[in-house]
Amino acid sequence: MATLITMPRLSDTMEEGTVATWLKKVGDTVAEGDILAEIETDKATMEFESFHEGTLLHIGIAEGETANVDALLAIIGDKSEDISKLLSPDDQASSESETPEHTNTATETVAASVTTALPEGVEVITMPRLSDTMEEGTVATWLKKEGDSIQEGDILAEIETDKATMEFESFYTGTLLKIGIHEGETALVDALLAIVGPSGTDVSGITGATLKPESVPSQEAPQEASKTPPIVVSEVKTEAVPLSSTTQRVFASPLAKKMAADKGISLNLIKGSGENGRIVKSDIENYQPTVGGAVPYTVVGTESFEEIKNSQMRKTIAKRLGESKFSAPHYYLTIELDMDNAMASRAAINSAPDVKISYNDMIVKACAMALRKHPQVNSQWTDGVMRIAKHIHVGVAVAVDDGLLVPVLKFADQMTFSQIGVNVKDLAGKARNKKITPQEMDGSTFTVSNLGMFGIKEFTSIINAPNSAILSVGAIIQKPVVKNGALAVGNTMTVTLACDHRTVDGATGAKFLQTLRNYIENPVTMFV
Repeated sequence: MATLITMPRLSDTMEEGTVATWLKKVGDTVAEGDILAEIETDKATMEFESFHEGTLLHIGIAEGETANVDALLAIIGDKSEDISKLLSPDDQASSESETPEHTNTATETVAASVTTALPEGVEVITMPRLSDTMEEGTVATWLKKEGDSIQEGDILAEIETDKATMEFESFYTGTLLKIGIHEGETALVDALLAIVGPSGTDVSGITGATLKPESVPSQEAPQEASKTPPIVVSEVKTEAVPLSSTTQRVFASPLAKKMAADKGISLNLIKGSGENGRIVKSDIENYQPTVGGAVPYTVVGTESFEEIKNSQMRKTIAKRLGESKFSAPHYYLTIELDMDNAMASRAAINSAPDVKISYNDMIVKACAMALRKHPQVNSQWTDGVMRIAKHIHVGVAVAVDDGLLVPVLKFADQMTFSQIGVNVKDLAGKARNKKITPQEMDGSTFTVSNLGMFGIKEFTSIINAPNSAILSVGAIIQKPVVKNGALAVGNTMTVTLACDHRTVDGATGAKFLQTLRNYIENPVTMFV
């Protein structure tokens, strides 16, 4: 009997998942315990194993696709089992062609045919919209001439838009019966560009005028015309200006006009090299204004963007931090710490064999001990009550390729410097290799974010909800300081505490930082 497998909830905060890799394909035999796929959640990429055995009959979410938790992921059953009744209409429809009224084909976009008002087999091709901002186009070159045979896919012409000169291909087969816009001419989108149909067909009566039902030939029944209203071809008035004309109008291609506007160049200053003195793209690119007889150097480059699909982790980070920033009223308290004693203490500790602690380990330990003395900072806000955690779980922000993860040191106040160092190193490695589990990132009551190793002197962080506070740790800076009334060279470090004003008042946050200062500036007190 077939079994439906849905997108699993692989973490408590997971709302949707992305299939990174399928390790089985439709038709493969699946045994209980086999890894079916790797699924990217909001926290990590995790292997998903099968709890059933049989044949993989259907894959509901392809590689790279994202779906909500509980969406149909796969179906496993007997090899010859009929599962058509298990598939939703959407699943069944996905393998079928869309109906014409829902299909947005290139043919519909770039060409219009008039079935009731035109001779049989004749297709009207209009000026296509080749960019989202295109309003008119210029035929740069015709690659076919009237009377030529056309095959579907043949390049008919090169059309200059406001952005580029692009090849335009035919979606019809037949003979090119008429060219409506000649080389060098400009017309609005949807203007009559060409007519394709059976060789010898008389299309002399088809112009750029709007075709209406009443224009249907008299031998065709009126009721037939009303059943299928024709697709109209926009009327375009082409203004012909002889070379001897005294008009002051400047002729330029749409792309040339846009380039000139972007560069702040007046078209009246440019001599066109196109047909009949028309200004084209190359004229704008080659234009060199003169200022006092000197020709300034013009820098020409290409504007471009690279689009990177947002990972599940990145989307969740954005969602969580947005919710925190705009729901919790943040405020910030900053102090500067004297690090001379901390540096000396660390050097002494690290002199012992097989011992290696970092400044970050010392800061995590100091925060954990300070939280014990100021429990209100170790709290969470809810609409009904304020929850003060009796346990101290310190989250340590770790940068990874896709964003930021926060592994959690459980009961950090009970750990030694060395234990903190070993656990932080282990969890950070798992986070960077995407091997960390959701349980290892859940339950923080306070967070430390350290950018000091990157040389950042001072910064602020967004609170890691549902925590009430986060400490931002800067770099240790050597600078002149006053000690015992005399100027000396000292080492200082700036830390900033971001607090949720709903749970942590200013005085409470300030007292926490005073205690933290005492621990960091006098590390021996953390051993008492």
